[in-house]
Amino acid sequence: MWTVVYIAPSMGVAEKVRDLLSSEGLLVTLKTVDLSDDGRGSIEVRVPEGEAEEAHEILAEHLGQF
Repeated sequence: MWTVVYIAPSMGVAEKVRDLLSSEGLLVTLKTVDLSDDGRGSIEVRVPEGEAEEAHEILAEHLGQF
């Protein structure tokens, strides 16, 4: 089961978060919830449920970079 660990305000931010988590060895998917033509909206960054805690720790370490 996939767990949302971050909701990005644009596809660009979502891709940066995905790349960060992937570089740490996590499996990551993006799910568009609401996206306008200019790339802004809500994009869920999701990881497997068992990796959610690790993902939150990684994101906390990099808070402010997105």
